[in-house]
Amino acid sequence: MAASADYSELIPNNVNLASDRRLQRALESWHPKFMQWWKVRGPEYFQDKDIYLRTAISVDKKGWAHFGSLKMPDYRWGIFLAESVADKTIGFGEHRGQPVWQDVPGEYRAPLRRLIVTQGDTEPASVEQQRLLAATAPSLIDMRNLFQVNVEEGRHLWAMVYLLMAYFGRDGREEAEQLLIRQSGDVDKPRILGAFNEKTPDWLAFFMFTFFTDRDGKYQLGTLAESAFDPLARSCQFMLTEEAHHMYVGETGISRVVQRACEIMLDKKTDDVRKHGGVDLATLQKYINFHFSVSEDLFGSERSTNAANYYTAGLKGRYQESRLTDDHVLVNEAYSVTRVESGKLVNVEESALGVVNERLRDDYIADCQRGVDRWNRLIAERGIDFSFTLPHRAFHRQIGEFADVFATPQGQLIDEAEWNKRKHDWLPSEEDQAYIGSLMVQVTTPGEFAPWIAPPRIGINDQAIDFAYVSI
Repeated sequence: MAASADYSELIPNNVNLASDRRLQRALESWHPKFMQWWKVRGPEYFQDKDIYLRTAISVDKKGWAHFGSLKMPDYRWGIFLAESVADKTIGFGEHRGQPVWQDVPGEYRAPLRRLIVTQGDTEPASVEQQRLLAATAPSLIDMRNLFQVNVEEGRHLWAMVYLLMAYFGRDGREEAEQLLIRQSGDVDKPRILGAFNEKTPDWLAFFMFTFFTDRDGKYQLGTLAESAFDPLARSCQFMLTEEAHHMYVGETGISRVVQRACEIMLDKKTDDVRKHGGVDLATLQKYINFHFSVSEDLFGSERSTNAANYYTAGLKGRYQESRLTDDHVLVNEAYSVTRVESGKLVNVEESALGVVNERLRDDYIADCQRGVDRWNRLIAERGIDFSFTLPHRAFHRQIGEFADVFATPQGQLIDEAEWNKRKHDWLPSEEDQAYIGSLMVQVTTPGEFAPWIAPPRIGINDQAIDFAYVSI
């Protein structure tokens, strides 16, 4: 990148990037490394093809969703903060009521950097997890949606790198380099959070990931959008507008798989849709169980001193903090959590400050349930006697209160032998994964779809279903 690059053109932004020479030099060093990462670890296929993508060129309604066909390496990864609010004050913790911070307070430098790095690490990780999926895309519109998710995750990485470089000096520049060095699933240098080291081997896993794991992203971004550090809060507020699309891709993708399964069941008068190339509802339930439980772990331990300290310091709030009706300090507030006591699951009252992670997980579970309810309505409307359920929070957990216990999806505690005997009744088996893998055949004719998924109701940005969303 030349030193005289026009940053308003190359990197759309509303942070006055062109006037910050120090930051420009840092990005001039980092940008080529990002492009090399994108080339090597980004989408494996179709980098040289025109894709119908949405690009954010400003934060207003007209600039947020600018559509056009371009090659992914030419995507304009911008840096945007939501509009500032005059006289904004901190909404929670011990600094509540004081003006928000425009710079990083020295005493909070390390924890703020840790929060930004952890969030930033998830963005390239998901691109790496999904890099091979275009080879088995069930349609061009699905392939385009995959690429849209990928480039936006790349833009979210830029948002966190901007904060690191603009506010954390040499430490921030070094952390930005590490975001491109860690790799999803790598034994020696894995991504920070466990769910982002899992494989995403097929499109059913992709839809589940974008529904469940990106929904965790929504809630994590929502907590950071409350931060007393205003540049972080404003960055995350804008990222939330794009995160909504990722969850939409997941929810509608699963809905279309459910719809197709129901069509086969009714047309062929059988529950065994595998004989006719569909994804059976029982297997979908197993995938729900896996991806939901893995995503639950992303909220951390139920009781967390770090989370309590972040809250008290004003670094990370609760989801939609201003809508909550307590004192926003939580020292004298209580909250109910589930614990394991004497081999049983019991609900107990604990300090709300110590269990802010669990409050966020409860919000997340309720939101996931609303999506599951919509899938169940699709099934009920077709007169089929089947309902999806979310597994109990103790099921298949690796972090927190339930990491060392075995539980059924209904929340019954069992021993390890029973778990090993029955786990593939609840989680995808190798046979299930092999069957789903056998369905993954690329479809590239505009308007055509793989036989295991129904077409969407509408196209993208008023385009037709059979529009050439990816040039072949």
